[in-house]
Amino acid sequence: MKSLFMMALTLAAVMTVSAQDYKVETFKTKSGKDVNITLIKHATLAIDYQGYEIHVDAVPNYGTDYSKFPKGDLILVTHEHGDHFNPETIELISKPNNLLFMNQRCFDRMNKGMVLRNGDTRNITKDISLKVVPAYNTTPDHLQFHPKGVGNGYVLNIDGLKIYIAGDTEDIPEMSNLKDEQIDVAFIPVNQPYTMTVEQAIRAAWMIQPKVLIPYHFGQTDIKPIKERLDAAKSGIEVWLREMQ
Repeated sequence: MKSLFMMALTLAAVMTVSAQDYKVETFKTKSGKDVNITLIKHATLAIDYQGYEIHVDAVPNYGTDYSKFPKGDLILVTHEHGDHFNPETIELISKPNNLLFMNQRCFDRMNKGMVLRNGDTRNITKDISLKVVPAYNTTPDHLQFHPKGVGNGYVLNIDGLKIYIAGDTEDIPEMSNLKDEQIDVAFIPVNQPYTMTVEQAIRAAWMIQPKVLIPYHFGQTDIKPIKERLDAAKSGIEVWLREMQ
């Protein structure tokens, strides 16, 4: 039987946040508070915790109308590519005196915010902390897309609920360290030639061992085999297939 915490993890809800309908997954923290993760598209997420608003890789992909979204208390950017970084959108969704974290290349283009590097940690509020983890390519003829040490992945700890946002990466060896983090929800990119193959995503899942895995940033990749193979192997990982092309 699943624990009460795992049962809470699998609760989901849908709400309308703009002219379009977006899927919102609602998770419970260790103390029973709601964390609502809006799955916008591609690598773009919006996270609400008790009215504290977090935006990740906010870009106007697929016609997203950001004027309909709450403004962000915390804005995270994984790296400088246009499907992850859009200065105009960041300006639109920024609150006065909010926190804006990005890599060096984004800062060089925007000249605003704070640079975080792989290995950095931050305490955001009394309930929220952040760890920066590597995100890079390892396939020899793909190294130019995301060089090591440039892009960021993020682990958000929200009142004990741990969310891994991988950014653009392959199944790098550093992912094995995340198993000890006891990740609750992992967002893993599956898109060739820039991020992972299905095989790499499955290997990443085994390394990370999240409770819930949500493939994202997958373009035209058929992600159904990820769920089929992890289910067949009785991995204990819940794979949720969502419209995150």
